[in-house]
Amino acid sequence: YLFHSLADGKPVSLSPLESQPHSPRYTASSQRERESLEIRMREVEEENRVLRKQLSLAQSHSPSHHRGNHSKTYSMEEGTGDSESLRAGIVAGNSSECGQQPAVEKCETIHVAIVCAGYNASRDVVTLVKSVLFHRRNPLHFHLIADAIAKQILATLFQTWMVPAVRIDFYDADELKSEVSWIPNKHYSGIYGLMKLVLTKTLPSNLERVIVLDTDITFATDIAELWAVFHKFKGQQVLGLVENQSDWYLGNLWKNHRPWPALGRGYNTGVILLLLDKLRKMKWEQMWRLTAERELMSMLSTSLADQDIFNAVIKQNPFLVYQLPCFWNVQLSDHTRSEQCYRDVSDLKVIHWNSPKKLRVKNKHVEFFRNLYLTFLEYDGNLLRRELFGCPSEADVNSENLQKQLSELDEDDLCYEFRRERFTVHRTHLYFLHYEYEPASDNTDVTLVAQLSMDRLQMLEAICKHWEGPISLALYLSDAEAQQFLRYAQGSEVLMSRHNVGYHIVYKEGQFYPVNLLRNVAMKHISTPYMFLSDIDFLPMYGLYEYLRKSVIQLDLANTKKALIVPAFETLRYRLSFPKSKAELLSMLDMGTLFTFRYHVWTKGHAPTNFAKWRTATTPYRVEWEADFEPYVVVRKDCPEYDRRFVGFGWNKVAHIMELDAQEYEFTVLPNAYMIHMPHAPSFDITKFRSNKQYRICLKTLKEEFQQDMSRHYGFAALKYLTAENNS
Repeated sequence: YLFHSLADGKPVSLSPLESQPHSPRYTASSQRERESLEIRMREVEEENRVLRKQLSLAQSHSPSHHRGNHSKTYSMEEGTGDSESLRAGIVAGNSSECGQQPAVEKCETIHVAIVCAGYNASRDVVTLVKSVLFHRRNPLHFHLIADAIAKQILATLFQTWMVPAVRIDFYDADELKSEVSWIPNKHYSGIYGLMKLVLTKTLPSNLERVIVLDTDITFATDIAELWAVFHKFKGQQVLGLVENQSDWYLGNLWKNHRPWPALGRGYNTGVILLLLDKLRKMKWEQMWRLTAERELMSMLSTSLADQDIFNAVIKQNPFLVYQLPCFWNVQLSDHTRSEQCYRDVSDLKVIHWNSPKKLRVKNKHVEFFRNLYLTFLEYDGNLLRRELFGCPSEADVNSENLQKQLSELDEDDLCYEFRRERFTVHRTHLYFLHYEYEPASDNTDVTLVAQLSMDRLQMLEAICKHWEGPISLALYLSDAEAQQFLRYAQGSEVLMSRHNVGYHIVYKEGQFYPVNLLRNVAMKHISTPYMFLSDIDFLPMYGLYEYLRKSVIQLDLANTKKALIVPAFETLRYRLSFPKSKAELLSMLDMGTLFTFRYHVWTKGHAPTNFAKWRTATTPYRVEWEADFEPYVVVRKDCPEYDRRFVGFGWNKVAHIMELDAQEYEFTVLPNAYMIHMPHAPSFDITKFRSNKQYRICLKTLKEEFQQDMSRHYGFAALKYLTAENNS
């Protein structure tokens, strides 16, 4: 304020020479100027004093504080070792202090470390990252200490998310187990809850500072504001922590409650600012190990994982801590003092769901916190792919290739949207739910592969009852629908009792249903040597899983290029008494309760199966490929992928079977296998196909281009596909 009051905002320089009364330059006029300047400075100082007083009064009386993106915010709790202004209650965010440069440069990279292990924690990380991305204005570098499961999930997710100015590095959590496995830990986080102790060794040696977060954190502000707090550290302060908001470390929660030693209420390690370079110089590794060894002699184990050891170290060395204002870690476990950290919404910065109850925790304002969390949980992650203008991004080969491919398309082409879909990168979250698979000892296992959208969710339980083997499903959902699916699955006894079902979420983007991309995602993530390529609307016969495993051996699928056909039938009845044998099925076929699949509308699709022969067949028989053939087959996992150019309705399976034939697969019909299509309302894509002439024209164009590609790739042998198409 002073600087802006004088000399048009430029600081006035008072040189020592001018202050000497006997200097030759010291004239009567300059004397008058100096006196008037001193009077003005005293006036400004008085104005500043009044302003500070008004600010202090406003803070103590006002129920809420309104702020813009760049205004200063007012704290309910002090940090430690800070300036006089902070002690008066003023906490600067990204905005600069009077006469100072901003604490965080516009394009400065902010480093964040997170320990993540398993399927559930991987989902939590996504919500945390969404909340950070929503508010951020700086490039981010996430350092993920992950087990093999979390790495597979999150590597695929970030690779397909393609968020600009975000870098991800992984560190193998399993390699770090030996560093902390000697510490007995009762906390539900297990061994991974101790790994924040070894970050000084794990993270790159040239990384000077990092924000460390638990997976159950939600940000309500720009993380750069927290990063700026590093500039407030003084002396030997190397850890930025918020005081624990429960009475745990006071030792009075129950009779004979004996917590680890801590300074007062202790500190919560859900949010930590680590000055890594100084910690290394202080020999942090040796410091925490000696403390842990000493305390474990009497405590025997940790109750709160790394938090107990951090607090024991701090108890001995209180100078290490810079105490963060408590709004940087509003802890929502039962019976906390978290309500003292905020007066209204604008005060909230970080919410920490640190109770095992998570969203079911008791808190006066838990409904508001829950809604804030659910906002990010269901927020469309595609909207977070925004550029940081003015900040150069690192060259991303995948992104550059994608842009090149898209730029080569003709936007005036009437089929542009179809062609564009082939190159669309859909954000993909593998293994959305817990998955376990024990490989079969005889190497004959078969995975059922299918894809679906929200309107076919009701088929899942029935399929699980019909097929006891492993299943790989790709679900095309929005972020909000993914959460609806999660609630549906967690509320289903049938689905929760099955751990060998892999649910892979492919997030919605674009106007078409990317059916073949979904099939490819489901195919790619199977753990068995063979797969049954089905569709979600079909129920396999009871016992089909075991029958296929026997057929795999009988027909030597491991050493031959075969596609085993499971004959497809359909019913028009929503309530069907499912046939328990081939004889029962044939009886229903004769009675008109069942039909061969698509008999009424698309006979060519399954006619080559030769249902007349199948009725009496007792051994597998070979059939030849014909135009428009699209059976459901069992193949080895190394079979070709589906062609992505086909989206929505039409030719998506036909093209795949054609390619199998081009690669000289032998089509063999299984005599005692069958599957039945259950009725459902027409899909949106088939409705578009039937009603939109341009849709049909584009599909025909894509078919012709696919056939030309086949001819180029497979040569003379592929000419029969052009001939067959012309004759059909």
